[in-house]
Order: sequence, then structure tokens, then C-alpha cells
Amino acid sequence: MSHDFTGKVVLITGGTKGIGAGIARAFLEAGATVIVCARKEPGAPIRTWLSGTEHPWRTAQFVQADVREPSDVTRLIAGLPGLDVLVNNAGGSPPAPVDGTSPRLHARVIELNLVAPLLVSQAAYPLLAASRGSIVMIGSISGSRPSPGTAAYGAAKAGLHHLAACLAAEWAPAVRVNTVVVGLAETEGAAEHYPPGVTGAIPAGRLARPEDVADACLWLAAPGYVTGAEILLHGGGETPAWRAAEGRDTPGGGDHREA
Repeated sequence: MSHDFTGKVVLITGGTKGIGAGIARAFLEAGATVIVCARKEPGAPIRTWLSGTEHPWRTAQFVQADVREPSDVTRLIAGLPGLDVLVNNAGGSPPAPVDGTSPRLHARVIELNLVAPLLVSQAAYPLLAASRGSIVMIGSISGSRPSPGTAAYGAAKAGLHHLAACLAAEWAPAVRVNTVVVGLAETEGAAEHYPPGVTGAIPAGRLARPEDVADACLWLAAPGYVTGAEILLHGGGETPAWRAAEGRDTPGGGDHREA
């Protein structure tokens, strides 16, 4: 399936690396004008990500902004030429057990993963309503099952999933709002974050790749009927521990190909 976003403006928060960069690349390849934002400017100018393709000169525009800060969000949205698609991708958390971790850290994790998407969506609504556009939230499986060690992150993502459903109902039919619930994913820090052999717990046999998430975003962002939906992008989920206890599966076993 191919999508044509020629003439469309797409904003991706946290779009300079990992899943965000993969989403930006996909929209660029589909012909969109892409704006990405992050707290820190990339070490090198954002290049095309399209070397060898039909339009190797196309680039994403970078705006430095901390989406947790209302003034930065106002400046970011005010500088847009218009807006057809918003992808709320910025998020994440370091390991943060509830006991012994700074309350301020938990608050900042919730601000980044829940409050920031609310602020950006609210500011972007007038532009999106004018274009009959759409919002895609990048959620997490951590918001759908227990997330020990990152409880604030999991709680924030659960809130994000609910926020998307609320906005979909509140802003219909002018703006569609959907969520991609991402499972264990291949990003720059995946090797440090996940235990060895984790792909053996995923029925699909590998981690989700940025291009997998991007494909779902393209489909949800294209004009259509779907709103208020959650797309589970987790490769079939994670094999539960009781299967290992019954001897059916061995966590950490299975396909060990490079993800």
C-alpha cells in the first residue's frame, strides 16, 4: 500500500531519532512537508534520509522545542505554514522504580508522555480542524499491561491512550485521533534496555522496527473513517510466563536473528 501526502504538512514531535526519525522518513518519502522538533538540535543537519530515491533533495525541517513547555509549544505551532497531520511521538523514560526515585523525575516523565501530547494537540487543533486533519499518538504496550520499573511511564501511556479516545470523540468529525500502541521496539537504546533473547518472547520473532510504526502512522493519517482506534503493533504480544511454566515455551528462546 502506498500513500501520497504531497502538499500536506506533517509535524512529528521527537522526530530526530529512533521511531520518530523512521516516521519522518516515511512521510518524506510520501511527499509531505515534514517538521520535526526535539529539545536538542541534532549533531548534524537533518539530511534527506532519501539517498537514492526519486526526490533526494527533500529534507525535514527542524524546530528546537521542549513540548513540555507551553511557551515552546505556542512558538512551535505559530511557526507552521498549516498542519494536516500531528504525530505525538516524543516520550520515553529512564529506569525509574517508584521506591527511592525522585518525585520530580516521575512528574517529568508524566509531563513528557501525557501532558505534552495534550498541550501540542490542543495548540494544533485549530490548524487541524481547518484542514480536516488527524492526530496519531505513539502509545506503548507499557500502558496496557504492568510496567514494573517504569510505573510512571506506563501510567502516562495508559493516560495517553485514554486521552486519544477522548479527543477522538470531542473533536469528531473535524479531526481524527488514533493511537499506535507499540510493543518492544528496536531503537538506539534497545540493546541496553531489553534483556538478551527478548525476541524469543515475541510471537513475530523480532522487535518492532521504526518502519513498522511508520507504516501504521501513514495508514491512520490518510483520509478515512477510522478514529478513536488503537492499533496494537506488538508482534503478537509477549509470551506469558505461565506458558514457560507449563513447558510450552522458553522465554528468551526462539528466533535469535538480529532485530
